[in-house]
Amino acid sequence: MEIIEDLLIGHYRIFQDTQLYRFTSDAVLLARFLKAKKGERVADFCSGSGVVGLHFYAENTGVEHVTLFEMQPRLAEMSARTVALNGLTEKFTVENVRLQEIGPEYTEAFSLILCNPPYERGGFASADEEKALCRKEIALSLEELCAAAARCLKFGGRFALVHRADRVAEVLYTLHEHRLEPKRLCPVCGRAGDKPYAVLVAAVKGGKPGCEFLPVSVNEKQLPRDKEDI
Repeated sequence: MEIIEDLLIGHYRIFQDTQLYRFTSDAVLLARFLKAKKGERVADFCSGSGVVGLHFYAENTGVEHVTLFEMQPRLAEMSARTVALNGLTEKFTVENVRLQEIGPEYTEAFSLILCNPPYERGGFASADEEKALCRKEIALSLEELCAAAARCLKFGGRFALVHRADRVAEVLYTLHEHRLEPKRLCPVCGRAGDKPYAVLVAAVKGGKPGCEFLPVSVNEKQLPRDKEDI
């Protein structure tokens, strides 16, 4: 069943389908992890219903444009209707395409890319293919994700993603291999003192080595914000 939910920021609303994959708090944490710079051109990879891109736009001034990239037609179509519902057709573009097949017009087109990717290993966990594609690395690997981000980012552009905590070494290595230098890492816990279940990572294309580690407790809502040089 399709519903319209309040984004709880200003007047913004978003279409959701209760039978499809719905966004979680991780998407909101990612959208709040970095601040926009003036004239920011943003891409939301694996955008799903568009919540990360829309939330980031709603939280920040100075965003010039947001492009949502989603491979599943139903989710991409829902995103387009969310954009229209909020009167943002001049500020948002929706692309229904696999990240591996993004066209040359988007080469080095963005100053910031955000991504809440499928990060579970393994095959289908259920008969619901649409939900499985959102959760599991079936159609997009971490390697392919980082390659697409490196190609679409300007030099000095930023890439922020949320991923599994137990895969952090793989995430950092793969980013580095694609000249996306990790600059900030934030563990995500369910409660203060809990073992982290996820990490937020921000990298800079062509950046110098050096990564800042920041603690975060979701319940305390003390998510660190972006510095001027990140």
